[in-house]
Amino acid sequence: MIKRITEKTLTHTILIIVSILSIFPFIWLTSTSLKGLNEDIFAYPPKIIPLDFTWQNYIDVWGKVDFMAYFWNSVIVAALTVMLNLVLSSLAAYPLARMKFKGKRFVFFSILATIMIPFQAIMLPVYIITLKLHLIDSVNRTMGYIGLVMPFAVSAFGIFLMRQAFLKIPKEVEEAAIVDGCNMFQMFWKIIIPMVKPTLAVLAVFTFIGSWGEFLWPSILLTKDSMYTLPVGINNLQGMFSSNWRFIAAGSIISTIPIIIFFLAMQRFFISGENDGAVKG
Repeated sequence: MIKRITEKTLTHTILIIVSILSIFPFIWLTSTSLKGLNEDIFAYPPKIIPLDFTWQNYIDVWGKVDFMAYFWNSVIVAALTVMLNLVLSSLAAYPLARMKFKGKRFVFFSILATIMIPFQAIMLPVYIITLKLHLIDSVNRTMGYIGLVMPFAVSAFGIFLMRQAFLKIPKEVEEAAIVDGCNMFQMFWKIIIPMVKPTLAVLAVFTFIGSWGEFLWPSILLTKDSMYTLPVGINNLQGMFSSNWRFIAAGSIISTIPIIIFFLAMQRFFISGENDGAVKG
């Protein structure tokens, strides 16, 4: 009994320490965003609780840049990226999980192999293709949005995750649907997809976080300030305000709020859906 209590205490202590270390940068960022001009944000040792507490940094950063435009640009890009990932990953994963065709395993492992290729390695050819197709904001806003979304419209991780979810569905469900008169599309849309909603929610969360925080591709592709997404717009604060770290911290905190809201909205699906990736296929 004593040994069990000791093990649990040690485990929880380690988890608490790791959690504190993980969230400390966010706490420090929040603290910096709430410090007034009369307080040194680089003081050592760092002071977590602001002595000169103020909300003015949030008001100033919202009013002095077109923060709302950056926000809506990020919303549009993230929403399109999430929707395309859910649709395309599901359509690609279903035949890999449920259908028999020659070379299926080769195709699946080839898709998985692309996970090992960083986007930076293929960024140049993707950029050239994007320019050739005129998917840039200098043409118009719509083409700019398409250019931002298309390289991330589907992912190997999404295909893998959805395939694992489809593998968990008993084949008898599909057979029963066919007996009831469903065609392939009706069976997929009305029977199979509702059964993998938790996994779809997990894929939506990961895709949203990745798209919302993407900085490298928008910073390369975008040429107009009005098309900036939040990460690019916040980075622009560094030059506009001579590295006013209070404004940068406030802008960063504001940009994380949609991620927290989206995660909380999907949280009830997250745990059950996340386990689908552990199924052996």
